[in-house]
Amino acid sequence: MGNHNAGAKFMFRGVSELSLDEKGRVSIPARHRDPLLSVSQGQCIITVDTQDKCLLIYPEQEWMSIEEQISSLPSFDPAARRIQRLLIGHATEVKCDNNGRLLIPGPLKSFAGLEKNAVLIGQGKKFELWDANLWYAKREEWFNEKDDNQLPSSVLSISL
Repeated sequence: MGNHNAGAKFMFRGVSELSLDEKGRVSIPARHRDPLLSVSQGQCIITVDTQDKCLLIYPEQEWMSIEEQISSLPSFDPAARRIQRLLIGHATEVKCDNNGRLLIPGPLKSFAGLEKNAVLIGQGKKFELWDANLWYAKREEWFNEKDDNQLPSSVLSISL
């Protein structure tokens, strides 16, 4: 199949139901492990989402360019400072173990309300990790939102 390298194109997609073990680890689904290992040798950054009560998981290389952009925002701008404090302040380095598991740090686990059942959502170059009950409630809420006028024109231009 060829050797993957750091510049390889990858897209994380799909929904996976996971369980946190007694130590607070989640197993990355097998289909995502190889791309994760090839892109960042299993090194990930986990941080909080600034809009929803979930966690964002980035391969380390993806995170580095995002962190650079966030760091360059003007720190005197209150909105920019809030984003810097939340995203960079909570960013925690974790590494996939030999069994493809990620340890979710306690403060991040608490932020997202993660207990036993979780949902991992592929979002292209990153993942979202949600408490399962919260994910299903939010998903239902989003499915029931019918106001197309709220969609930006860039979204409306996509033909599905």
